[in-house]
Amino acid sequence: MTGVIPFSDASRRPETTPIVTVLLIAINAIVFVAELFQGESFVMQWAATAADITAGHRLYTLVTSMFLHGSWSHIIGNMLFFWAFGPGVEDAMGHVRYAFFYLVGGVVAFVAQVLVTPSSTVPMVGASGAIAAVMGAFLVMYPRDRIKSVVLLGWWVNIAFIPAAVLIGVWFLLQLITIGVVGHQSGGGGVAYVAHLAGLVFGAVIARVFEGGEKAPA
Repeated sequence: MTGVIPFSDASRRPETTPIVTVLLIAINAIVFVAELFQGESFVMQWAATAADITAGHRLYTLVTSMFLHGSWSHIIGNMLFFWAFGPGVEDAMGHVRYAFFYLVGGVVAFVAQVLVTPSSTVPMVGASGAIAAVMGAFLVMYPRDRIKSVVLLGWWVNIAFIPAAVLIGVWFLLQLITIGVVGHQSGGGGVAYVAHLAGLVFGAVIARVFEGGEKAPA
């Protein structure tokens, strides 16, 4: 097993309580519990598919899909990344702008995936696109901040403080590589990597528009 699990920004403490980040994590958790109890029918009711969106149907699922997750590892991984990068961005944008930014980022990410797979009937679920937008904003705002992370290399586990630019940059490159690999496989993949990339690019490009007030220097 190899990987990096980010936990928190070790370089700064937000000046405001990240109430929107906490609320969004709570909503994701509650919806996931609902999935566990209600099963596939619940997921299919609220998940987006590219074919539906292309046909102009069930457009509301572009929002509801970002609160659904496919597995325990999916939601836990997403929420860990969100907690590592969300509070700092919320602090810089303010609660209302940040909430709007998160939702728009998620929708943009899903729309990008629809554009490249317009006839797909595979349900698109997960907060990854919205969280990628938050990561893109963090990259622009705090590129030199060090992110406290757990590094896994086989049985070796260590705590490291990784610059945000390095951590997010490597993540971005891995998404690009994976798109290339999946693109050459006839079966395709079940992860919306284009949505990840679109979310991050959107966040990096538009972050300053949503930023409000003064933030601590990076």
